[in-house]
Amino acid sequence: MADFDGVDFLRLEELLSEEEILARDTVRDFVSKEFLPLVREHVRRDGSFPMQLVPRLAELGLFGANLEGYGCAGMNNVAYGLVMQELERGDSGLRSFASVQGGLVMYPIHSHVSGMRTKAERHGASWRLNGTKRWITNGTLAQLAVIWAQTAEGVRGFLVETDRPGFEARDIKGKMSLRASVTSELFLHDVEVPESSRLPDAKGLQAPLSCLTQARYGIAWGAIGAAMACYDEALRYTRERIVDGGPLAGKQLTQQKLVFMLTEITKAQLLAWRLGRLKDADKLEHVMVSMAKRNNVDIALRIAREARDLLGANGIVDDYCAMRHMVNLETVRTYEGTHDVHMLILGEHVTGLRAL
Repeated sequence: MADFDGVDFLRLEELLSEEEILARDTVRDFVSKEFLPLVREHVRRDGSFPMQLVPRLAELGLFGANLEGYGCAGMNNVAYGLVMQELERGDSGLRSFASVQGGLVMYPIHSHVSGMRTKAERHGASWRLNGTKRWITNGTLAQLAVIWAQTAEGVRGFLVETDRPGFEARDIKGKMSLRASVTSELFLHDVEVPESSRLPDAKGLQAPLSCLTQARYGIAWGAIGAAMACYDEALRYTRERIVDGGPLAGKQLTQQKLVFMLTEITKAQLLAWRLGRLKDADKLEHVMVSMAKRNNVDIALRIAREARDLLGANGIVDDYCAMRHMVNLETVRTYEGTHDVHMLILGEHVTGLRAL
C-alpha cells in the first residue's frame, strides 16, 4: 500500500507538542509496517488477533499509555488520543485490544449499570461471584479479569484469575464485524475469591462509569483514524481510476463526497483535540465525551460508507479497507453507549429533563 501521510487540512499539527507528534508518528509507522500487512488474514478468520504483535505493543508503551507509574508510558491525554487514532486507522480491533488491556476495566458495561445481573456475596472471609458477562474483548486470552458485581453494599469490583474453579470463557463466533478481535462470553458459577481481590477504592457506580468515560474518550479519537484511512484510500483510488477518459476524482459527485469526508474529519479532529486538552487540565465532563463519541463514530461510519461507494465493486473485497472499517464502525457505534444513548445523555444535560 502507499505511504499514509495523514489528514491535516487545518494544520492541527501546529497545536501539538513534539512529544505528541512523536507518539503519533511512532504508532503510525508501526501500524503501516507491522499491523496492516497481517490484518487481512486475521479478518478472514472469525475472532483472530495477531498475538505475535503483543510484545511490540508492550514495547511501544501502548498498554495503559496515559497511566502514571508501574512502567506505563505516562503520555498526556492528547498523545494517548493520537495513539488510539493511529491504532484504529489499522483496525478497530487493534485499538480495542490496546484500550481494553490498558484500562483493565474497559469491559462492555450496559448503560443501566445498577441493573447488572452479576452478583457477589460474602462467604466467610471470601466472596462468591455468580453471573454472566457478554461481549468481553480478549475474554479467552486474559489471565486476569476485572469483574463488576452487585453486592449487599452496592457495586464493587473484583480481580479474578481466569483459572479459578467456576470461571469459564467462551469465544463468540459468527461475527460480521470486529473479526480481527477476540470477543467472548464469561460465565461465573460460585467463583470464590479472597477479600484481597476486591478493589478497595472502587465503590458504587462511579468506578465502572468512570471506566466508561475513559473508554469513550479513546473511541472518540480512534474513530477518526478509521475515517482517515477510508478517506485516504478513496482519494488515492479515485485519482487513479479512469472513467470516461479521465480520473474518477475529476467528477463533480466524487469531489462532493471527498470534500464532505475531509470537512467532517477536520471537525472531528478539532473536537477530539479540545477534549484532550480539557482532560489534561482536569476540566473534562462526561457529557463532553458523549458528544465526541457520538459525533465522531457516526461521521466515521458515514465516511466509510461513502468511501466504499466510491470504490465501486472493489469496495467489497478485502484488498481495500473501507468495507472492513465500515462493518467495524457499526459495532463501535453501538458499544460503550449506543448513538441514541449518548443523545439522551446530552439531551438530559441541556434540558435538565430525563426523556421518557
